[in-house]
Amino acid sequence: MSTPQQADALILFGITGDLARRKLFSALYDLTAAGRLDMPVIGVASRGWTDETLREKAREALDASGRAIDDAVFAKLAANLSYVSGNYRDPLTYTRIAERTSDNACAVAYLAIPPALFDEVVEGLAAAGLNHRGRLVLEKPFGRDTLTAQELNEIVQRHYPEERVYRIDHFLGKEAVQNLMIFRFSNTVLEPIWNRHYVRGVQITMAEDFGVEGRGSFYDNVGTVRDVVQNHLLQVLALLAMEPPVSESPDALRDERVKALRAIVTPSADDVVRGQYVGYRDEPGVAEGSDTETYTAMRLEVDSWRWAGVPWLIRAGKGLSSTVTEAVVEFARPPRPLFADSDCRPGPNRMTFRTKPDDGISFSMQAKKPGPAMVSRPIELHLEHDRPRGRDAYDRLLGDALRGDPSLFARQDGVMEAWRIVDQTLARCRAVVPYERGTWGPSQADALLGPDWTWVTK
Repeated sequence: MSTPQQADALILFGITGDLARRKLFSALYDLTAAGRLDMPVIGVASRGWTDETLREKAREALDASGRAIDDAVFAKLAANLSYVSGNYRDPLTYTRIAERTSDNACAVAYLAIPPALFDEVVEGLAAAGLNHRGRLVLEKPFGRDTLTAQELNEIVQRHYPEERVYRIDHFLGKEAVQNLMIFRFSNTVLEPIWNRHYVRGVQITMAEDFGVEGRGSFYDNVGTVRDVVQNHLLQVLALLAMEPPVSESPDALRDERVKALRAIVTPSADDVVRGQYVGYRDEPGVAEGSDTETYTAMRLEVDSWRWAGVPWLIRAGKGLSSTVTEAVVEFARPPRPLFADSDCRPGPNRMTFRTKPDDGISFSMQAKKPGPAMVSRPIELHLEHDRPRGRDAYDRLLGDALRGDPSLFARQDGVMEAWRIVDQTLARCRAVVPYERGTWGPSQADALLGPDWTWVTK
């Protein structure tokens, strides 16, 4: 495989949007500070900004983040920033973009815009010749279902081959999620027990203690399953369930993630609970009588030799008791309760990978309780990630796109497998059930666990 070419221009469509303000300007600053972004950075949107307006907005966003800004680093970034104001459907817009890049530029075009506009933008980039050696970065959602995901892919691949299409799932850029792969495949002590013989079950949770926060119109057309299960949580499941890749090459890593997704059996209606917090239908923009879920819990099976029979529990929701994102691997209990109090059986060993509220990995084990009795007590071995302050997943992913490393990006076959699971799940599921805000969702989700098992986080 040839070495990918380093990009020499970055085009950011949707630069006036919320994602740029919250994430992209910080990523650009961090890349500049690390010496990895010294090229034209062209912001594109329909607002009547100028180059100077863009630089002012970038500085405002960085100042609002509360981080310390090095004036010399920002001056270097600002010198590279320029702005093109125009309609995405106007060919002149792309002519003006091309004028700000060299004739043979390897330009990375980042589309932080609604998917409905992808067709016009891809066609415009191709008409201006910016697709010949360039790469295309797509922000989720990658369609709304299997059909729209396929249509979107056909639009993109008219002008960009798959190897130059980068689909961002920012979860894969998180330090803790990357460490999950390192932890699994760089510690041989785990491999003998990472299977159906020793793992009792896996729980993956993405809980938020806030509601839709004024985004009712958007959320009511999406729901929890499409918003975070189809991408973030199924990707985490794939990382936990995948087989060791044959090499560190990007496609070897992505091959195994896709295989894991292919092995997921579509759950029955009895294996899925959809909930909606009380008061959601009163949110601005939400349809009267809406059946959109703000919570979902599902029991999945990965039908592979390694995982056959092991339950995988996924739950995600808004308006819950706390904000936490984690994956918990629970191991089988000892065959006999030795060294235990007669009224207290020791809990199982658990390995927890957490990304919120703090990044870290913990391992719950049993050790002797101090004192004369030969009884055990739980102890926690904990690893905290030493992450540089201010760095974010978008820093890593944008840098990877610039240097041509697709390892942490979703591939089209993986996207289609995820939609296969989600489409069939939503087609079979029952109506939403209400739950109160500040709880852990509807009680019906407890039935998915089976006997002698509870939700770890509650």
